[in-house]
Amino acid sequence: MSETTAPAASASSVSSAASSSAASGTARGRFARIALRTVQVLLALFFGIASALPKLIAHPSAVESFDRIGWGSAGMYIIGALELAGAVALLVPVLQSVAAVALSALMVGAFIVQLTVFDGQYAATPLILIVPLVVIAWARRGHTAELLRLVQRAGRRA
Repeated sequence: MSETTAPAASASSVSSAASSSAASGTARGRFARIALRTVQVLLALFFGIASALPKLIAHPSAVESFDRIGWGSAGMYIIGALELAGAVALLVPVLQSVAAVALSALMVGAFIVQLTVFDGQYAATPLILIVPLVVIAWARRGHTAELLRLVQRAGRRA
């Protein structure tokens, strides 16, 4: 059939197709939000428990690593505290994007240290962690504007 002889679609079939398309778009958006939130929680658990905790309790492996870097226990506690703060902030809606950017910067530093001090033994780990952090920072960027408005409002009150 040519375009001119094709039967016209009925209004009900067009509207049902549009509504099913909108419903699948909503389902996709909901799935994306849930997936992103799951990644945030997993990263928060990783940074809080697997990464920050050994530094904050002065686990022998962390102490040895920071002595090898030359930063000693002060550097170890500072990095551990930054990681823990970032982990908590990943779970606070208004701080999510900023936390992801800050943790990404920390991972860039970790990558450089892995290359220069540890001969690149675990250099891929910080790079792998940067990928979901950048996705979070981008997806939650609207929260950064909200945070700026809150800070400006607080500045006007002071």
